[in-house]
Amino acid sequence: MHSTLPPFLDGLDPRCATAPVGGKARALHALAAAGFPVPAFAVVLPSTTLPPSEELLALATRLAGPGGLLAVRSSASDEDGAEHSFAGQLESFLNIAPAEVPARVEAVRRSGLSERVRAYRAERGLPPPATPPAVILQRMVPATAAGVAFSVDPVTGRRAHARVAAVRGLGEALVSGERDADTFTVDRAGTVVARTLAADSSAPALTDAQAAAVAALARRCAAHFGRAQDIEWAFADDALFLLQSRPVTTLARVADPDGALLLWDNSNIAESYCGVTTPLTYSYARYIYEEVYWQFCRLLGVPEKKLEENADLFGRMLGLVQGRIYYSLVDWYRAIALLPGFTWNRRFMEQMMGVKEEMPAELLPRVTAAGLGARLADLGHLGSTVLGLLRARRRLPRTKRAFQARLDTALAAPATPFADQRPDELAAAYRALERQLLTRWDAPMVNDFFAMLYHGVLRSLCAKWLGAESLANDLVGGESGLVSTQPAELVEKLAALAAPAPALREALLADDRPALAAALREPAHAAFATAYAEYLARFGDRCMEELKLESPTLRDDPTPLHRGIAALLSRAASTPKRARFDARAAAETRVAEALRGRPLRRLVFGRVLRRARGYVRDRENLRLERTRLFARVREIFLALGARLAELGALAAPRDIFYLTVPEALGFVEGTAVTTDIRSLVTLRRAEFARHAAAPEPADRIETRGVVYVGNPFTSPPRRATASVAPSADADPELRRGLPCCPGVVRARVRVVLDPRGVSPTPGEILVAARTDPGWVMLFPAAVGLLVEHGSLLSHSAIVSRELGLPSIVSIPGLTTWLRTGDLVEFDGAAGTVRRFEVASPT
Repeated sequence: MHSTLPPFLDGLDPRCATAPVGGKARALHALAAAGFPVPAFAVVLPSTTLPPSEELLALATRLAGPGGLLAVRSSASDEDGAEHSFAGQLESFLNIAPAEVPARVEAVRRSGLSERVRAYRAERGLPPPATPPAVILQRMVPATAAGVAFSVDPVTGRRAHARVAAVRGLGEALVSGERDADTFTVDRAGTVVARTLAADSSAPALTDAQAAAVAALARRCAAHFGRAQDIEWAFADDALFLLQSRPVTTLARVADPDGALLLWDNSNIAESYCGVTTPLTYSYARYIYEEVYWQFCRLLGVPEKKLEENADLFGRMLGLVQGRIYYSLVDWYRAIALLPGFTWNRRFMEQMMGVKEEMPAELLPRVTAAGLGARLADLGHLGSTVLGLLRARRRLPRTKRAFQARLDTALAAPATPFADQRPDELAAAYRALERQLLTRWDAPMVNDFFAMLYHGVLRSLCAKWLGAESLANDLVGGESGLVSTQPAELVEKLAALAAPAPALREALLADDRPALAAALREPAHAAFATAYAEYLARFGDRCMEELKLESPTLRDDPTPLHRGIAALLSRAASTPKRARFDARAAAETRVAEALRGRPLRRLVFGRVLRRARGYVRDRENLRLERTRLFARVREIFLALGARLAELGALAAPRDIFYLTVPEALGFVEGTAVTTDIRSLVTLRRAEFARHAAAPEPADRIETRGVVYVGNPFTSPPRRATASVAPSADADPELRRGLPCCPGVVRARVRVVLDPRGVSPTPGEILVAARTDPGWVMLFPAAVGLLVEHGSLLSHSAIVSRELGLPSIVSIPGLTTWLRTGDLVEFDGAAGTVRRFEVASPT
């Protein structure tokens, strides 16, 4: 294409825009053509042979002018690009007389083929150079001051600040590192907001006006190219010249500290969505949260105008960080701030959310209006919301009955099995669920709110009137009718039925699926077979990480159930059963003694306690209904994945989990933006595999500006807090957490990070990062439970109390402090864990 080009081109020649002049020369051409103050230059094009010396000499003499000198610089094809700067890799020469130019051009060309350049390219995955680089010949500026400048601050990442570095005379001494520079920081208004002089500077190399002019030039270059620029410049007396401009290549590694602060926390949600979560699950969960909390605010009487003004926050309550789901606390705070009373009792609401640290002061103006006027207005709106709450509480029993009826209708067996339905029928089935349930999730939402509210009030009363906040845990335990304990009770029943039957016992202990299937058909094992079928019918949708649509249920793979039964079968007959509910009776006695002679307090405390117990119980029971809904959604999308795989749109049915809900349905309904969903899945699988292999992000994260650029996803600096994390001088063998169920236990621990492949050993203390309802099959074999994360209303806390399983939750750093085999003793009432012996490495 360029076979007719001459051996060199003038810098203003339009052919420089397409000729192989290299990145540096192409940028200079674009700037010169746009009127930027670029000194005259020409480009020697790359070729296997050098132009004749006399031609180069004539070109150099013309460019330099009488008595003038030249700069001779490289301009390789990918030099000074957006990804690779090649800084210092190729030769450059300054103050070159025209007679020396041919030799210097040859030296620059040789440097482009050097071993140093080859190694640089290889390290970055670039092919070796095929030809020598183009070479720039540029008229030297008799500089009185020179240097470099960045249109943004490349160190801090602050986009609002330009950085100027200057030395007297030529800038080469600065670029080469021979001299230190005076540095100026210039804001968007052109004001120098900071300056630092080099150690050997007696006076600044530039005036503030000159520094501002250089910053403005760098910003003009950035505006011209549409991205941040790193320029070289020079002043000749009062005339400013632009010598070079290239993209800043480091911005992707640093977040802008002026960017909006976002706070991410997985304090509670990690119990439901632990680890990497697929796009289908995340998009479904995000939609549910958006719909449910919008409904909840309307139910409590938040004005429609206020909801419309804040409509954006509901879709951002959940975020995805390296494939893990987090709460976006800024938007959670904004949602809670819609409810009157937030400005007066913010910390109580934070405790209800399970957030360990208070909201940073920087975020408060973005969440709610400040000042006494706002607080009084907030108080004024409180009355209508209290009426809404009272109305919702009064209607709650009726609301629950109506919700249950809708749920049972929506989840009735379809006339045509999903496995036999067309893709459009499956999409319609999901849309029907949205209409019937997802936009009418009122009962669980209202009940959850009252559970957190009354449990929080109960804890406050226990602290103020009884001097022991943790007593609230014992008081709400032992409530009858808790569905979450029934799986553990059924596992114990199954173990008792299998114990006297050798065939069942051996099949379960050996995890022999074919042998177990054969034993289940034996008439002698009919009672076990009936109980086994009952378990799968009632709780077959419960599984580890049951709210992840990609998780296989017990119907898909009952191995965890078999292992839970086997663990109890292997337990020694002499192992005593745990005493249940003793803590509740003792706590009630303590309350009666403390409130004797105080009838009003006893009346208030009794009402709060009764309601806390009922709401907490119903909260757990409604979780099972949520599980049923998620199981139906999982069934629909697995069937849709199978249909799309049949059509060749997906490689396998489970690829559906790597699409979002709108993408999967849009492919069927005609609203998809990308129809090559097979390639999209391949891309997503690779990305989420990288997420799974990466270190786990921190539980609490601060980000600035663009969330996925430059933010390290590590814990922010700790603020003053009442956290139970150990201090540097604390006893290294002691940890503290939130007491859940009383009891002193001394035993060896088993650290379980993924329960799916675990065969529990009876008599051990179960140690986990977090738990969900699928873990309950491991509880009967354990003598105690320690959990790194969680709250007093988390599933592990509630179920352990009902089972009488001594437990502590929210123990910072637990799973890195302990390892399987360590001997510990913990007190479930005091919330303390002491290690007595470290297990030998295996």
